[in-house]
Amino acid sequence: MSKKDIIVQKFGGTSVATPERIKNVAKKVSACKRKGYDVVVVVSALGETTDELIKLADQIDTDPSEREMDMLLSTGEQISVALLAMALHKIGEEAISFTGAQVGIMTDTSHTKARILDISTERIKKELGKGKIVIVAGFQGISLHHEITTLGRGGSDMTAVALAKVLKAKMCEIYTDVKGIYTADPRIVGNARKLDTICYDEMLELASLGAQVMQARSMEVASKFNVPIHVRSSFSDDNGTIIGKEDKKMEEVLVRGVTVNKGEARVIVSGVPDKPGEASRLFEYLAKENINVDMIIQNKSTSGTTDITFTAPESSLARTQKVVDKASKEMGSAEVKYDKDIAKLSVVGIGMRSHAGVAAKMFKCLASKKINIEMISTSEIKISCVIKRKDADEAVKALHKAFGLDKVR
Repeated sequence: MSKKDIIVQKFGGTSVATPERIKNVAKKVSACKRKGYDVVVVVSALGETTDELIKLADQIDTDPSEREMDMLLSTGEQISVALLAMALHKIGEEAISFTGAQVGIMTDTSHTKARILDISTERIKKELGKGKIVIVAGFQGISLHHEITTLGRGGSDMTAVALAKVLKAKMCEIYTDVKGIYTADPRIVGNARKLDTICYDEMLELASLGAQVMQARSMEVASKFNVPIHVRSSFSDDNGTIIGKEDKKMEEVLVRGVTVNKGEARVIVSGVPDKPGEASRLFEYLAKENINVDMIIQNKSTSGTTDITFTAPESSLARTQKVVDKASKEMGSAEVKYDKDIAKLSVVGIGMRSHAGVAAKMFKCLASKKINIEMISTSEIKISCVIKRKDADEAVKALHKAFGLDKVR
Protein backbone atom coordinates (compact mmCIF):
# COMPACT_ATOMS: atom_id res chain seq x y z
CA MET A 1 0.00 0.00 0.00
CA SER A 2 1.11 3.55 -0.84
CA LYS A 3 2.43 5.75 1.97
CA LYS A 4 2.06 9.05 0.11
CA ASP A 5 -0.19 11.88 1.29
CA ILE A 6 -3.65 11.64 -0.23
CA ILE A 7 -5.48 14.52 -1.89
CA VAL A 8 -9.21 14.16 -2.57
CA GLN A 9 -10.40 16.33 -5.46
CA LYS A 10 -14.06 16.90 -6.29
CA PHE A 11 -15.21 18.36 -9.60
CA GLY A 12 -18.74 19.64 -10.00
CA GLY A 13 -21.02 19.36 -13.01
CA THR A 14 -19.92 22.62 -14.66
CA SER A 15 -16.28 21.49 -14.40
CA VAL A 16 -17.01 18.41 -16.56
CA ALA A 17 -19.82 19.78 -18.71
CA THR A 18 -18.03 19.24 -22.06
CA PRO A 19 -15.29 16.97 -23.46
CA GLU A 20 -12.89 19.96 -23.41
CA ARG A 21 -13.61 20.58 -19.74
CA ILE A 22 -13.16 16.91 -18.90
CA LYS A 23 -9.73 17.08 -20.58
CA ASN A 24 -8.95 20.20 -18.49
CA VAL A 25 -9.90 18.31 -15.31
CA ALA A 26 -7.65 15.43 -16.35
CA LYS A 27 -4.71 17.86 -16.64
CA LYS A 28 -5.41 19.24 -13.14
CA VAL A 29 -5.64 15.76 -11.65
CA SER A 30 -2.44 14.69 -13.43
CA ALA A 31 -0.61 17.80 -12.17
CA CYS A 32 -1.55 16.90 -8.59
CA LYS A 33 -0.40 13.32 -9.10
CA ARG A 34 2.94 14.54 -10.49
CA LYS A 35 3.51 16.59 -7.35
CA GLY A 36 3.86 13.29 -5.51
CA TYR A 37 0.39 12.82 -4.07
CA ASP A 38 -1.98 9.89 -4.26
CA VAL A 39 -5.14 11.27 -5.84
CA VAL A 40 -8.76 10.26 -5.34
CA VAL A 41 -11.19 12.12 -7.58
CA VAL A 42 -14.93 12.51 -7.01
CA VAL A 43 -16.98 13.63 -10.00
CA SER A 44 -20.51 14.95 -10.42
CA ALA A 45 -22.74 14.32 -13.44
CA LEU A 46 -21.94 16.28 -16.60
CA GLY A 47 -23.38 19.82 -16.71
CA GLU A 48 -27.18 19.77 -16.43
CA THR A 49 -27.46 15.97 -16.75
CA THR A 50 -29.22 15.50 -13.40
CA ASP A 51 -31.81 18.17 -14.18
CA GLU A 52 -32.36 16.67 -17.63
CA LEU A 53 -32.92 13.22 -16.12
CA ILE A 54 -35.41 14.69 -13.65
CA LYS A 55 -37.30 16.36 -16.52
CA LEU A 56 -37.27 13.08 -18.42
CA ALA A 57 -38.76 11.26 -15.43
CA ASP A 58 -41.37 14.01 -15.05
CA GLN A 59 -42.60 13.31 -18.59
CA ILE A 60 -43.29 9.71 -17.54
CA ASP A 61 -44.65 10.30 -14.02
CA THR A 62 -44.86 13.54 -12.02
CA ASP A 63 -44.66 11.56 -8.78
CA PRO A 64 -42.25 8.69 -9.53
CA SER A 65 -40.96 6.06 -7.15
CA GLU A 66 -37.98 7.35 -5.20
CA ARG A 67 -36.22 4.02 -5.66
CA GLU A 68 -36.48 4.32 -9.44
CA MET A 69 -35.35 7.95 -9.29
CA ASP A 70 -32.18 6.80 -7.55
CA MET A 71 -31.66 4.17 -10.26
CA LEU A 72 -32.06 6.87 -12.89
CA LEU A 73 -30.07 9.73 -11.36
CA SER A 74 -27.09 7.59 -10.32
CA THR A 75 -26.33 6.96 -14.01
CA GLY A 76 -25.18 10.57 -14.49
CA GLU A 77 -22.06 10.20 -12.36
CA GLN A 78 -21.26 6.80 -13.89
CA ILE A 79 -20.88 8.52 -17.28
CA SER A 80 -18.60 11.19 -15.78
CA VAL A 81 -16.17 8.85 -14.05
CA ALA A 82 -15.71 6.66 -17.11
CA LEU A 83 -15.05 9.66 -19.39
CA LEU A 84 -12.56 11.18 -16.94
CA ALA A 85 -10.72 7.85 -16.68
CA MET A 86 -10.48 7.78 -20.48
CA ALA A 87 -9.16 11.35 -20.53
CA LEU A 88 -6.48 10.44 -17.99
CA HIS A 89 -5.50 7.32 -19.94
CA LYS A 90 -5.15 9.51 -23.04
CA ILE A 91 -2.49 11.68 -21.34
CA GLY A 92 -0.56 8.69 -20.03
CA GLU A 93 -1.94 8.35 -16.47
CA GLU A 94 -3.08 5.09 -14.92
CA ALA A 95 -6.61 5.58 -13.62
CA ILE A 96 -9.62 3.48 -12.69
CA SER A 97 -13.25 4.52 -12.21
CA PHE A 98 -15.75 3.16 -9.70
CA THR A 99 -19.38 3.63 -8.77
CA GLY A 100 -20.19 4.40 -5.15
CA ALA A 101 -21.30 0.82 -4.63
CA GLN A 102 -18.06 -0.61 -6.03
CA VAL A 103 -15.95 1.20 -3.44
CA GLY A 104 -18.29 0.23 -0.60
CA ILE A 105 -20.06 3.51 0.19
CA MET A 106 -22.77 2.09 2.45
CA THR A 107 -25.83 4.20 3.20
CA ASP A 108 -29.11 3.99 5.06
CA THR A 109 -32.28 3.03 3.19
CA SER A 110 -33.64 6.55 2.61
CA HIS A 111 -33.92 6.96 -1.16
CA THR A 112 -33.04 10.33 -2.79
CA LYS A 113 -31.46 11.69 0.42
CA ALA A 114 -29.55 8.78 1.94
CA ARG A 115 -26.93 9.22 4.65
CA ILE A 116 -23.54 7.53 4.52
CA LEU A 117 -23.09 4.92 7.25
CA ASP A 118 -19.68 3.52 6.36
CA ILE A 119 -17.06 3.44 3.61
CA SER A 120 -14.78 0.51 2.93
CA THR A 121 -11.40 1.91 1.87
CA GLU A 122 -9.85 -1.43 0.94
CA ARG A 123 -10.46 -1.25 -2.81
CA ILE A 124 -9.41 2.40 -3.08
CA LYS A 125 -6.18 1.83 -1.14
CA LYS A 126 -5.38 -1.25 -3.21
CA GLU A 127 -5.59 0.72 -6.46
CA LEU A 128 -3.66 3.68 -5.01
CA GLY A 129 -0.97 1.20 -4.02
CA LYS A 130 -0.67 0.26 -7.69
CA GLY A 131 0.03 3.89 -8.51
CA LYS A 132 -3.39 4.53 -10.04
CA ILE A 133 -5.60 7.60 -9.81
CA VAL A 134 -8.91 6.47 -8.33
CA ILE A 135 -12.09 8.10 -9.65
CA VAL A 136 -15.28 7.66 -7.62
CA ALA A 137 -18.82 8.53 -8.71
CA GLY A 138 -20.18 11.17 -6.38
CA PHE A 139 -23.72 11.51 -5.02
CA GLN A 140 -24.36 7.78 -4.64
CA GLY A 141 -23.93 4.66 -2.57
CA ILE A 142 -25.56 1.33 -1.82
CA SER A 143 -27.94 0.65 1.04
CA LEU A 144 -27.92 -2.12 3.60
CA HIS A 145 -30.63 -3.73 1.43
CA HIS A 146 -28.29 -3.65 -1.59
CA GLU A 147 -30.28 -0.90 -3.30
CA ILE A 148 -28.66 2.00 -5.17
CA THR A 149 -29.18 5.25 -3.25
CA THR A 150 -28.37 8.91 -3.84
CA LEU A 151 -27.27 11.49 -1.27
CA GLY A 152 -29.45 14.47 -2.18
CA ARG A 153 -28.63 17.64 -4.08
CA GLY A 154 -24.94 18.46 -3.85
CA GLY A 155 -24.26 14.92 -2.65
CA SER A 156 -20.92 14.73 -4.46
CA ASP A 157 -19.59 17.16 -1.84
CA MET A 158 -20.66 14.65 0.79
CA THR A 159 -18.89 11.82 -1.05
CA ALA A 160 -15.67 13.85 -1.27
CA VAL A 161 -15.64 14.98 2.36
CA ALA A 162 -16.50 11.48 3.63
CA LEU A 163 -13.71 9.94 1.54
CA ALA A 164 -11.26 12.59 2.76
CA LYS A 165 -12.19 11.71 6.32
CA VAL A 166 -11.84 7.92 6.06
CA LEU A 167 -8.68 8.14 3.93
CA LYS A 168 -7.14 10.73 6.31
CA ALA A 169 -6.49 12.98 3.31
CA LYS A 170 -4.13 15.93 3.55
CA MET A 171 -6.73 18.13 1.82
CA CYS A 172 -10.15 17.91 0.24
CA GLU A 173 -10.22 20.20 -2.79
CA ILE A 174 -13.66 21.22 -4.06
CA TYR A 175 -13.42 22.49 -7.64
CA THR A 176 -16.30 24.55 -8.96
CA ASP A 177 -17.13 27.34 -11.43
CA VAL A 178 -16.37 30.15 -8.96
CA LYS A 179 -13.04 31.09 -7.38
CA GLY A 180 -14.08 30.40 -3.79
CA ILE A 181 -16.60 31.47 -1.15
CA TYR A 182 -17.90 35.01 -1.57
CA THR A 183 -19.52 37.53 0.78
CA ALA A 184 -22.64 37.19 -1.42
CA ASP A 185 -23.61 35.59 -4.71
CA PRO A 186 -21.46 37.45 -7.30
CA ARG A 187 -24.28 37.04 -9.81
CA ILE A 188 -26.44 39.24 -7.57
CA VAL A 189 -23.82 41.51 -5.99
CA GLY A 190 -21.22 42.64 -8.51
CA ASN A 191 -18.68 43.75 -5.88
CA ALA A 192 -18.96 40.68 -3.66
CA ARG A 193 -15.54 39.72 -2.25
CA LYS A 194 -13.87 36.32 -2.22
CA LEU A 195 -13.00 35.21 1.31
CA ASP A 196 -9.53 33.76 1.93
CA THR A 197 -10.78 31.75 4.91
CA ILE A 198 -14.08 30.88 6.55
CA CYS A 199 -14.82 28.65 9.54
CA TYR A 200 -16.89 25.47 9.46
CA ASP A 201 -19.82 26.95 11.39
CA GLU A 202 -20.13 29.95 9.09
CA MET A 203 -19.92 27.79 5.98
CA LEU A 204 -22.47 25.36 7.37
CA GLU A 205 -24.92 28.19 7.95
CA LEU A 206 -24.29 29.71 4.51
CA ALA A 207 -24.70 26.31 2.83
CA SER A 208 -27.93 25.50 4.67
CA LEU A 209 -29.32 28.98 3.97
CA GLY A 210 -28.99 28.91 0.21
CA ALA A 211 -25.34 29.40 -0.76
CA GLN A 212 -24.84 26.85 -3.55
CA VAL A 213 -21.11 26.21 -3.26
CA MET A 214 -21.13 23.44 -0.61
CA GLN A 215 -23.75 20.94 0.52
CA ALA A 216 -24.79 21.60 4.13
CA ARG A 217 -24.56 17.95 5.20
CA SER A 218 -21.01 17.74 3.87
CA MET A 219 -20.10 20.69 6.07
CA GLU A 220 -21.53 18.93 9.13
CA VAL A 221 -19.15 16.02 8.53
CA ALA A 222 -16.19 18.31 7.74
CA SER A 223 -16.77 20.25 10.96
CA LYS A 224 -17.20 17.15 13.11
CA PHE A 225 -13.98 15.52 11.87
CA ASN A 226 -11.93 18.66 11.04
CA VAL A 227 -11.59 17.78 7.37
CA PRO A 228 -9.57 20.60 5.72
CA ILE A 229 -11.33 21.93 2.60
CA HIS A 230 -10.10 24.18 -0.19
CA VAL A 231 -12.86 25.56 -2.46
CA ARG A 232 -11.35 26.75 -5.74
CA SER A 233 -12.01 27.24 -9.44
CA SER A 234 -11.64 24.52 -12.06
CA PHE A 235 -10.67 27.21 -14.56
CA SER A 236 -7.86 28.88 -12.61
CA ASP A 237 -4.77 27.92 -10.62
CA ASP A 238 -5.37 30.69 -8.06
CA ASN A 239 -5.96 29.88 -4.40
CA GLY A 240 -9.60 29.85 -3.38
CA THR A 241 -11.13 29.76 0.11
CA ILE A 242 -9.90 27.53 2.93
CA ILE A 243 -12.64 26.18 5.22
CA GLY A 244 -11.37 25.22 8.65
CA LYS A 245 -11.47 25.90 12.37
CA GLU A 246 -12.37 29.38 13.58
CA ASP A 247 -9.72 31.70 14.95
CA LYS A 248 -9.71 34.96 16.91
CA LYS A 249 -9.48 37.17 13.81
CA MET A 250 -12.74 35.75 12.45
CA GLU A 251 -14.62 36.94 15.53
CA GLU A 252 -13.65 40.54 14.77
CA VAL A 253 -15.84 40.49 11.64
CA LEU A 254 -19.49 41.14 12.48
CA VAL A 255 -21.05 39.61 9.34
CA ARG A 256 -19.15 37.37 6.92
CA GLY A 257 -21.79 36.86 4.28
CA VAL A 258 -25.31 37.50 3.02
CA THR A 259 -27.24 34.76 1.30
CA VAL A 260 -30.71 34.20 -0.10
CA ASN A 261 -32.68 31.02 -0.76
CA LYS A 262 -35.37 31.35 -3.41
CA GLY A 263 -36.19 27.65 -3.33
CA GLU A 264 -38.52 27.54 -0.31
CA ALA A 265 -42.29 27.66 0.08
CA ARG A 266 -44.44 28.65 3.04
CA VAL A 267 -47.28 26.60 4.47
CA ILE A 268 -49.94 28.20 6.71
CA VAL A 269 -52.27 25.87 8.61
CA SER A 270 -55.09 27.92 10.14
CA GLY A 271 -57.58 27.01 12.84
CA VAL A 272 -55.57 24.20 14.44
CA PRO A 273 -57.21 23.08 17.73
CA ASP A 274 -55.06 24.52 20.52
CA LYS A 275 -54.42 21.36 22.51
CA PRO A 276 -51.41 19.14 23.20
CA GLY A 277 -50.31 16.83 20.40
CA GLU A 278 -51.76 18.61 17.38
CA ALA A 279 -48.56 20.28 16.20
CA SER A 280 -46.66 17.10 17.02
CA ARG A 281 -48.97 15.07 14.78
CA LEU A 282 -48.43 17.42 11.85
CA PHE A 283 -44.63 17.44 12.06
CA GLU A 284 -44.43 13.69 12.69
CA TYR A 285 -46.24 13.11 9.41
CA LEU A 286 -43.81 15.43 7.64
CA ALA A 287 -40.81 13.69 9.23
CA LYS A 288 -42.06 10.27 8.09
CA GLU A 289 -42.01 11.55 4.51
CA ASN A 290 -38.46 12.93 5.00
CA ILE A 291 -39.64 16.49 4.35
CA ASN A 292 -37.21 18.99 5.85
CA VAL A 293 -39.03 21.75 7.71
CA ASP A 294 -37.16 24.97 8.36
CA MET A 295 -38.68 28.04 10.04
CA ILE A 296 -41.71 27.40 12.27
CA ILE A 297 -44.06 29.92 13.90
CA GLN A 298 -47.14 29.14 16.02
CA ASN A 299 -49.40 32.08 16.69
CA LYS A 300 -51.02 32.88 20.01
CA SER A 301 -54.23 30.96 20.61
CA THR A 302 -57.54 32.72 19.95
CA SER A 303 -60.94 31.13 20.58
CA GLY A 304 -59.34 27.75 21.20
CA THR A 305 -57.46 27.56 17.91
CA THR A 306 -54.05 28.59 16.62
CA ASP A 307 -52.22 29.01 13.31
CA ILE A 308 -49.03 27.12 12.44
CA THR A 309 -46.73 28.50 9.74
CA PHE A 310 -43.59 26.80 8.46
CA THR A 311 -41.27 26.76 5.45
CA ALA A 312 -40.12 23.73 3.45
CA PRO A 313 -38.24 23.19 0.18
CA GLU A 314 -40.33 24.16 -2.84
CA SER A 315 -39.04 21.01 -4.55
CA SER A 316 -40.91 18.98 -1.89
CA LEU A 317 -44.11 21.02 -2.11
CA ALA A 318 -46.19 18.35 -3.90
CA ARG A 319 -45.39 15.79 -1.19
CA THR A 320 -45.80 18.43 1.52
CA GLN A 321 -49.28 19.29 0.29
CA LYS A 322 -50.37 15.65 0.41
CA VAL A 323 -49.13 15.26 3.98
CA VAL A 324 -50.46 18.59 5.29
CA ASP A 325 -53.87 18.22 3.62
CA LYS A 326 -54.28 14.80 5.24
CA ALA A 327 -53.08 16.00 8.65
CA SER A 328 -55.25 19.12 8.59
CA LYS A 329 -58.39 17.07 7.95
CA GLU A 330 -57.56 14.80 10.89
CA MET A 331 -56.94 17.84 13.12
CA GLY A 332 -60.09 19.61 11.94
CA SER A 333 -58.16 22.69 10.78
CA ALA A 334 -60.07 25.43 9.05
CA GLU A 335 -57.77 26.19 6.13
CA VAL A 336 -54.37 25.48 4.57
CA LYS A 337 -52.55 27.98 2.35
CA TYR A 338 -49.41 27.48 0.28
CA ASP A 339 -47.18 30.35 -0.77
CA LYS A 340 -44.30 29.94 -3.25
CA ASP A 341 -43.66 33.68 -3.60
CA ILE A 342 -41.10 33.88 -0.79
CA ALA A 343 -37.36 34.00 -0.27
CA LYS A 344 -35.28 33.42 2.86
CA LEU A 345 -32.72 36.18 3.39
CA SER A 346 -29.89 35.63 5.89
CA VAL A 347 -26.79 37.26 7.35
CA VAL A 348 -24.10 35.01 8.86
CA GLY A 349 -21.03 35.62 11.03
CA ILE A 350 -19.44 34.18 14.16
CA GLY A 351 -18.81 37.78 15.21
CA MET A 352 -22.49 37.94 16.18
CA ARG A 353 -21.66 35.92 19.27
CA SER A 354 -19.86 38.88 20.79
CA HIS A 355 -21.52 41.86 19.08
CA ALA A 356 -25.02 43.26 19.58
CA GLY A 357 -27.15 45.23 17.15
CA VAL A 358 -26.97 43.05 14.05
CA ALA A 359 -30.71 42.39 13.97
CA ALA A 360 -31.52 46.07 14.45
CA LYS A 361 -29.20 47.06 11.62
CA MET A 362 -30.62 44.37 9.34
CA PHE A 363 -34.25 45.32 10.00
CA LYS A 364 -33.53 49.06 9.62
CA CYS A 365 -31.83 48.43 6.28
CA LEU A 366 -34.77 46.43 4.94
CA ALA A 367 -37.25 49.02 6.23
CA SER A 368 -35.35 51.76 4.38
CA LYS A 369 -35.97 49.81 1.16
CA LYS A 370 -39.65 49.28 2.11
CA ILE A 371 -39.11 45.50 2.19
CA ASN A 372 -41.55 43.79 4.55
CA ILE A 373 -40.36 41.01 6.90
CA GLU A 374 -42.87 38.15 7.16
CA MET A 375 -41.01 35.63 9.37
CA ILE A 376 -37.85 35.78 11.49
CA SER A 377 -35.50 33.04 12.70
CA THR A 378 -32.22 33.38 14.59
CA SER A 379 -29.32 31.29 15.82
CA GLU A 380 -26.09 32.20 17.58
CA ILE A 381 -24.38 33.20 14.32
CA LYS A 382 -27.19 33.97 11.86
CA ILE A 383 -30.41 35.93 11.39
CA SER A 384 -32.90 34.89 8.71
CA CYS A 385 -36.02 36.65 7.41
CA VAL A 386 -38.73 35.55 5.01
CA ILE A 387 -39.51 38.26 2.46
CA LYS A 388 -41.29 38.41 -0.90
CA ARG A 389 -39.28 36.70 -3.63
CA LYS A 390 -39.43 39.77 -5.89
CA ASP A 391 -37.51 41.76 -3.24
CA ALA A 392 -34.75 39.18 -2.76
CA ASP A 393 -31.98 40.55 -4.97
CA GLU A 394 -32.49 44.16 -3.85
CA ALA A 395 -32.41 43.03 -0.21
CA VAL A 396 -29.13 41.12 -0.66
CA LYS A 397 -27.46 44.13 -2.30
CA ALA A 398 -28.71 46.49 0.42
CA LEU A 399 -27.51 44.29 3.31
CA HIS A 400 -24.16 43.63 1.62
CA LYS A 401 -23.55 47.38 1.51
CA ALA A 402 -25.02 48.10 4.97
CA PHE A 403 -22.62 45.67 6.67
CA GLY A 404 -19.62 46.92 4.66
CA LEU A 405 -18.97 43.57 3.00
CA ASP A 406 -17.83 45.30 -0.17
CA LYS A 407 -14.85 46.82 1.65
CA VAL A 408 -11.45 45.13 1.55
CA ARG A 409 -10.23 44.10 5.02
